[in-house]
Amino acid sequence: MFATTPLRIVAVSAGLSQPSSTRLLADRLAAAARERLATEQDRDVEVQVVELRDLAVDIANHLVSGFPSAKLREAIDAVTEADGLIAVTPVFTASYSGLFKSFFDLIDHTALTGKPVVIAATGGTARHSLVLEHALRPLFAYLRAVTVPTSVYAASEDWGSSGDEYTEGLPSRIRRAGGELASAVLGRTVSGASRTPGLDDGEDAVVPFEQQLADLRLD
Repeated sequence: MFATTPLRIVAVSAGLSQPSSTRLLADRLAAAARERLATEQDRDVEVQVVELRDLAVDIANHLVSGFPSAKLREAIDAVTEADGLIAVTPVFTASYSGLFKSFFDLIDHTALTGKPVVIAATGGTARHSLVLEHALRPLFAYLRAVTVPTSVYAASEDWGSSGDEYTEGLPSRIRRAGGELASAVLGRTVSGASRTPGLDDGEDAVVPFEQQLADLRLD
């Protein structure tokens, strides 16, 4: 019997403006993950986006009172109960935004244990791309989530760029990260995945864990 419960992908966007490049990146990552999941299994896939800008007052009130509003509780439950999570923040002062951090401060440190997560960020310059590794990845490691290998940073100049022979463009990185999240949601190994052939070449680039071990023994 096929499972009938839909798979749930939740994207958290900490963008403040409207329209927001942070929200746009969250939407594109969610679409990439949804597309890959839809082609690889028979269950429906539901996507929900949590806009933190709409919850800013509720988040502040919860921090000082200890009691979440119904709207904030619904958002927290969506994140903790998701099959896969996408977390996107703008870069403020070389780190994640205060709104982004405040929201995840409200989540119990064990509630995301083992949950697959794509981390992503937006900024005005590529010089801030290391925020993914020195800020976001440690945050989700503390929360015991499993971040997929590919993180996505989008600077202003990345939008509309297709990349070149040496550098993957933003659309390619989004597809790869979405594919890795889909594989993690389905319980497949993504860490150390081969890039030849790649996900963007239309073939599954995931190398079975046993094969990875065998390759290591041969080196």
